[in-house]
Amino acid sequence: MADKFNVLVICGSLRKGSFNASVARALPESFMVKLAVHGRAVVAAAIFFCCEEALFGRYWGAAAEYHSLHFEACYHQGIEFCIERRIARFEPGTQGEHKVSRGFEPAITWSAHYIADAQFRAAIAEYLARESGAVEAYALEVQGHVPYRGRRTAGPE
Repeated sequence: MADKFNVLVICGSLRKGSFNASVARALPESFMVKLAVHGRAVVAAAIFFCCEEALFGRYWGAAAEYHSLHFEACYHQGIEFCIERRIARFEPGTQGEHKVSRGFEPAITWSAHYIADAQFRAAIAEYLARESGAVEAYALEVQGHVPYRGRRTAGPE
């Protein structure tokens, strides 16, 4: 028999002083946490950010492995949220070939981190220079397997 979960939405009742609580206070309309509760215990959480145009899934964590819980908390709940609020776009986060089989297209992303240590920054830059060609090639290869052929490409628009 499959495990049963209640998936709850929380925003304001996060642990005081935590990073997530700070984000919830700063962005109350844009920050959402979905908790998976098994019995009386919270066993997993998915964090999302949203605006009028899109929902962005960003972080996931679980106390143990539960069949299909990752999909439920990170994808199904996000899709349902978008449908209920008529949000046209759902970006479930980066990485994961499993997303293609669920109808999500790969997209090249970027981030704006500043690495203070010059040697570490140089090492990261070197790695990214080597890795970027392989990532772009892989994203283009995966485009052949997405369900929406010819609609958009994996690279920056």
